[in-house]
This record gives sequence, C-alpha cells and structure tokens, in this order.
Amino acid sequence: MGIHLPPTVALFLTIGFIVFLFRRDIRERPNVSGALWLPLFWMLFVFSRPLSEWLTIFGLPGFGAATLEEGSPLDACLYLVFIVVGFSVLHRRQASLSEMVRNNQWLTIFLVYCLISIVWSDFPLVAFKRWIKILGHPIMALIVITELDPDEAIKTLMKRCAYVVVPVSMLFIKYYPEWGRSFDQWSGMAANNGIAQGKNMLGADCIILGLFFFWHLLNTRRQPKNKARRNELLLIAGFGFMIWWLLSMAHSSTSIISLLVGVTFLFLLGRAFVSKNFVGTYILAGVALIAIAEMGFGLSKHVAAIMGKDPTLTGRTELWQQLFGFDTNPIFGTGFESFWLGDRIRRFFELYGWHANEAHNGYLETYLNLGLVGLFLLAGLFMATFWKSRRELFTNFQWGRFRVSFLTVLLVYNWTEAGFKTLHPMWFMFFMIAVDYPRSFLSDAEPSSGLATSKNELELTYVE
Repeated sequence: MGIHLPPTVALFLTIGFIVFLFRRDIRERPNVSGALWLPLFWMLFVFSRPLSEWLTIFGLPGFGAATLEEGSPLDACLYLVFIVVGFSVLHRRQASLSEMVRNNQWLTIFLVYCLISIVWSDFPLVAFKRWIKILGHPIMALIVITELDPDEAIKTLMKRCAYVVVPVSMLFIKYYPEWGRSFDQWSGMAANNGIAQGKNMLGADCIILGLFFFWHLLNTRRQPKNKARRNELLLIAGFGFMIWWLLSMAHSSTSIISLLVGVTFLFLLGRAFVSKNFVGTYILAGVALIAIAEMGFGLSKHVAAIMGKDPTLTGRTELWQQLFGFDTNPIFGTGFESFWLGDRIRRFFELYGWHANEAHNGYLETYLNLGLVGLFLLAGLFMATFWKSRRELFTNFQWGRFRVSFLTVLLVYNWTEAGFKTLHPMWFMFFMIAVDYPRSFLSDAEPSSGLATSKNELELTYVE
C-alpha cells in the first residue's frame, strides 16, 4: 500500500470503486428481492458506527448520547424503524411466528430469559431498550433466509457489505486518520479502527468478511471455467488482500488467530478424509487440547510472546481476576447488558483503576450480566446451533460448512473478546447461522439452488 494520493482524490476514487462494484453486482441480477437492502443497512451500521456518530463526523453534532445509560435517541429510533419494517416484511411473506419459535427453541428461551433478567437490572429501561435492539438480529436473519434463494441472498448480502466496509476502512486509515484512528483504552497507543468503532471491532469485521470470501473462493473454484468465474476469482483475490492489510493495520491478535482457525476448519471440512459424522468430536477434542495446554503449559502466554504481546494479553488476565472478585449475583447476574452501567462502573474504576467497559471475554461478560443461568442457556444455544449446522452438512453442504466453521471461530474469539454484546458484528453473524425457518411454510417458497437433490449430487458436494 505504498501509493500516496491527495485525500480528496482518494475519496472520489473510493466512491467510484464502490459504485462500480454495486453496478456490477446489480447487472449480474442476483436472485434476491429489494427487501435484502434492509438487512444490508442494518449490517452496515453494526459493522461500522451508529448513525449519530456518522452525523457528527459529517459536521452535524448534537445527535450523540448525553450519557452512557441514555444512549442516542436518534439511534434508538432508527433501530426501532428497522425492526418494525423487518416485521412488516416477514408478515408480508406470511412467516409463521409459531414456526420461528419451534425451529429456534433454544434461541427463543435465551432471548426470553434476557427479557426476564431486566426485572433485576439497576437500569431496567436501558436494559429493555438494548433488548429491543437485539431483536433486530434474528429479524434480519429471517429476512435473508426467507428469500426465494437463501444461498444467493447470503452471498449477495455479504459481498455488498464488504463493498462498503473494506474500501472505506482503508480510506479512513490511510487518508483520514482523524476518522480512522483512535487511542487504545488499554495501552494508550494509537490504533487503526477504519470504519469501525475500535480496532477490535475492525478485527471482527475482517474475521467475518475474510471467512466469507474464503468460503466463496472454495465455492467459486468448483464452477465451470468461464469469464464470470475468472472475474469472481479476481474480486475474491482483491478483497482477500485488502482484508489482510486491514488485519495487519488493526494489530488484533485475536482476530488473526480466529480467522486462521476458521479458514483451516473450512478447508478441512472439504477433505475426503474428514468425516462429517465426527465434526463435533473434532471440535471438542480441539477445545480439550487447548484447555489442557492452557492449564498445563500456559499456552496463551506462549502465543502472546510469539505474536509480540505481553503475557497478560494486554492486561486482560488481570482484568479477569478483578472481575471474578467483583460482587455480583452468581446465579442470575446483574441483568441483561447491565453490568457496565451506573455506579458499578465507577466503583470498579475506584477499586482497580481500570477504565473498562467490557470484560474482554464473552463468557465472563455473559456471567456478569446473566449469571450461571445465562451461561447454561448460552451453552445450550451453541449446542442447538451446532446440531442444526451439522445436519445441514448433509443437505446443503456449502452453507453447513460455513455455519460450523463460524461457530468454531466464535468460540475461539470470545476467549479474549466480548462478542456476545447487543450490536457486535460477531453477535449479528451468530444469529445468521443460528436462525432456521422451514421453506415449506412460506407461501412463495422455491427450492434453494444450493441444495443437493440426489444422492450422487450430495456425494459430489462433500469433497472439493
């Protein structure tokens, strides 16, 4: 990335590049409806910044949050509009609420418990508003999977998101540092965050989009050789290079390791020697080996040293010890998304001197907010998602392969980052792989082109 241009020229070139990509995408006439723009805009806000922050950047201050507890009224209204319009789309498609619940029981139980936990929150109104926001994730996921061709809808959604997130992040980091850089809350060092709210959020964006493009590469390679295939491979190569550059600029070790884990898993799931019947065994064995290595040899410290990080994982291990000693209800927690609010966060700073607003561990964050009950329900939700993903390996192998691989990435990522938060990119993507809806219950349902229709075709999809 040694090319240096005047910022204005770089801005217009970036806009032109994005317009070109969208025009190319529309010319290909993907088999998707106009409703897909709704989850795309939701996804872009989740992957970048709230509307109030964008307005401030463009010289329209006064729309931000007065306090952490209150949040921005403008953002709250926008998310509510998304949710209401999303419900309208699903109603128009005659999607059945009972079928949504029946096919996503653990997800429903988890969301209901999160709602109930608002009762014992110190800030019930704030917690309720955050719970409303989280409903947007399953609604947007349902809009995508109830498209006539869900496989095409998922591919189109992810590509269009990348068309904006990746080039704009590069533009901000390279030419508009006042927008694309921030200061790390742990070390005080300057950090590159691109279009996102922080370097770790940019890393999460790169994980998701990087994993998607590798998955798309494996699928595209299997297509007949022609001009369309060649152009798609060039697109994948270009975005693969840009995503890797962003990861190197973000300096997020967790994101790099998580992406490498996901890419490796995606690749191995297409090998003939890997039995799809034992995918769960492989994951459990890998987790067990990592746990043994961590307890017996201090694996995280050695990995941190190799990657040039301090043994405390930039202070995370010290933070975890202090959080475990903090006074909370171990069974039920402090209430949905309520731990880092009010006097509690101020007392935490007074006691330990930390300016923290998250646990930097998704499981510990869940424990603080929802207690052991919440952790149990989260584990059940993961298991239910795994079994659904494993079944799909035998019906729609390519999408099932992505679901299993991303679930593995999520488990790894949340060891040093808190990804189970309201509007976090990893949390949104989890709902994308966790939500199911039977095609037979849609009035306009058609078979997905990605489904294997015969025993022979199923066998062909097993091996690259």
